[in-house]
Amino acid sequence: MSLDLEYAIKKDIRNNAVVREVDAAQRREFLRTGLLAGLIVVTLIFTVWQHAKIVRDGYMTAKLERTRSVEEERNRALRLEVESWRAPLLIETRAVRELHMVQPTEKNTLMINLAPASAPTSGRAIVAQVR
Repeated sequence: MSLDLEYAIKKDIRNNAVVREVDAAQRREFLRTGLLAGLIVVTLIFTVWQHAKIVRDGYMTAKLERTRSVEEERNRALRLEVESWRAPLLIETRAVRELHMVQPTEKNTLMINLAPASAPTSGRAIVAQVR
């Protein structure tokens, strides 16, 4: 029975003394592969970034064009409103209704003619002449 116990106990082998050498060729290949992969990733990121910027600018352009068309329509409506407010008949009716103005009569009207455009002879010039 003593022999069975000896074989059941495994001998502990220490591998700490084994030193692995760095393979320079494998290291160079790993660095080359890593740099190539990094370059590809950077190129892809740059391409995706440019594409996203173009798409975003396209959306912004479309939004600005919609805003511009809305503002042009609003401008047209406001110009139409301004022109309608300039109508003489509308001005007259508002003046009579809101400001309580009256139509002038012949009695209230004073006609003024401008003096001829000659140089005055005396110190006092006549600017207007009443008829």
